[in-house]
Amino acid sequence: SLVAFALALLAWARFDPANPGFQFVEVRTWLPSVGIAYRLGMDGISLLLVLLTTFLQPLVFISSWKPIHVRVKGYVVSMLLLETGILGAFLATDLFLFYVFWELMLLPMYFIIGVWGGDRRIYAAVKFVLFTLAGSLLMLVGIIFLSTFHHAKTGTWSFSYTDMLGLSIPMGEGFWHSPQMLLFAAFALAFAIKVPVFPLHTWLPDAHTEAPTGGSIILAGVLLKLGTYGLLRFNRPLFPEAWQRATPLFLTLAVIAIIYGALVAWAQRDMKRLIAYSSVTHMGFIILGLFAGTLTSAQGALIQMVNHGLSTGALFLLVGVIYDRRHTRMIEDFGGLAAVMPLYTGAFLISTLASIGLPGLNGFVGEFLILTGAFPRYPTAVVLAATGIVLGAVYMLSLVQRVFWNALRHEENRTLPDLTWQEVLAFAPMGVFMVWIGVHPGTFLSLSEAAVRRLIGG
Repeated sequence: SLVAFALALLAWARFDPANPGFQFVEVRTWLPSVGIAYRLGMDGISLLLVLLTTFLQPLVFISSWKPIHVRVKGYVVSMLLLETGILGAFLATDLFLFYVFWELMLLPMYFIIGVWGGDRRIYAAVKFVLFTLAGSLLMLVGIIFLSTFHHAKTGTWSFSYTDMLGLSIPMGEGFWHSPQMLLFAAFALAFAIKVPVFPLHTWLPDAHTEAPTGGSIILAGVLLKLGTYGLLRFNRPLFPEAWQRATPLFLTLAVIAIIYGALVAWAQRDMKRLIAYSSVTHMGFIILGLFAGTLTSAQGALIQMVNHGLSTGALFLLVGVIYDRRHTRMIEDFGGLAAVMPLYTGAFLISTLASIGLPGLNGFVGEFLILTGAFPRYPTAVVLAATGIVLGAVYMLSLVQRVFWNALRHEENRTLPDLTWQEVLAFAPMGVFMVWIGVHPGTFLSLSEAAVRRLIGG
């Protein structure tokens, strides 16, 4: 995993941010008779997400050093196979290859939840797989239709992403008589389940709650971003008219997710489940940024994908730390930890403040760009979404108050050890990037601006 991160850093060093197209392109013949090839490429959008993936994976292994002590080799293999699928999906420029990597992620994530998860791990793992499969099968039908349409228009078979960009798919009248709307729906459903977009989110709290700490970090940090990445990469440029027609629906669902996720998170008694529902809110903001359709909001959505991966990944890491010590995640079982675990308290507070968007930390940058970019076009949606920020601050700061600052009522908590050096090593890099992005976001925004502009215009 460190080698993959080193290669991602090398790609960053050699990347030309002014070039909106794919760089470091690799093409290998696979099934030429039907136009399938092994095509990989990286633009500014995929670079940011590749950096995030390869950055988090070593930290996952560090955080799993103590908690995972059964079938360790299988866990490592599953994690590396999952990383392969994620990176392949972010880099694939062939639609069939993208689908292969998309499906490749299912099996290792199923085992990570189902073998190393909590008491209801099988239920959560099966639910995750069934939801994902339901959407991905429709996406496969859409991919095959696109290739068939390309063959009908040009006389050649191809699954190349760049070839598909040149297609003009008829819009038609009504949903069922519109090829473009049907294709948009086939792709969007697969991606909406992965995000997840309300009301397709019900698999997420169960998966997060039952997954081991490392699985939750990767699930929140990277796996959910494949849904928003897919919407930006495929739905927006391939089906532009359908995108415009579907915008009111997705903006409505985004606002509902923001408010609903915050209210349900506020009611949770389990820390991990609370953070899982907070992800519904954060991903709602990203959907709002994408469908607002401006360069500023889309840039905000992309950087918020990275921000959510860092802050929520850190929160899941820290909840895992306290669970390893007390074997409970219930909020009422804690209180007064600031006096017992000062390092842990500081790390949790930084992650919380980043999550709620405190200026100077990474979460503020993404939310500010999303709301600023969306307001000129959709002021009502922005005003409603802003209430989610207030609610987010309420439930997250309430969590901190109850866990760290209330009276130390439970004797078991008086002797809890503070963060170990391995736990500090797992958290510290995330903390550094939370501050770095918050203080100097231009370093990262400049990488993706040309690529985002190419996809959405503006």
